Amino acid sequence: MVRRVLIRPMTEADAESVGEVGFAAWAANRILNDFGTEMPERVHRAFCDFAATGSPVILVAECEGEIVGWTARDGGPDYVSDLWVRPDHQGKGAGRALLEHVFSLMRSEGIERARIATHARNIGAIRLYERCGFVLIWRGMERSEAMQMDVEKVHLEKAL
Repeated sequence: MVRRVLIRPMTEADAESVGEVGFAAWAANRILNDFGTEMPERVHRAFCDFAATGSPVILVAECEGEIVGWTARDGGPDYVSDLWVRPDHQGKGAGRALLEHVFSLMRSEGIERARIATHARNIGAIRLYERCGFVLIWRGMERSEAMQMDVEKVHLEKAL
């Protein structure tokens, strides 16, 4: 059964849930979190801090009154900086719904292309992005501020 997903702007009251959803999605992905014992605490803090201050750029996906995912446009009007879906809701349409909503907003703002990036071995995310029309344009090492280290990343673009 497909449940209805509501996409809406994040409110201050959502900040804790948004931070927890982001961290849960990160922690469930072994490709993203296989970096030692101090990393989870640092990343958890980064998610919570971003959620606490990022409400103007964050949209949430809500299903039956629960936040199951979120996205952010931080770093430029054409850039999707974050897309995180709770592990038990991955593959059920929340990520695609968030992206489609962002694409609609971008089009209404006159933006002609969308950009996104992820870890180069995050195959599930890359597959989703490609199914949503993104094309790989770059692969290389890039600094992750949240993790305080260089990681292999891919950049993708989509014509709107």
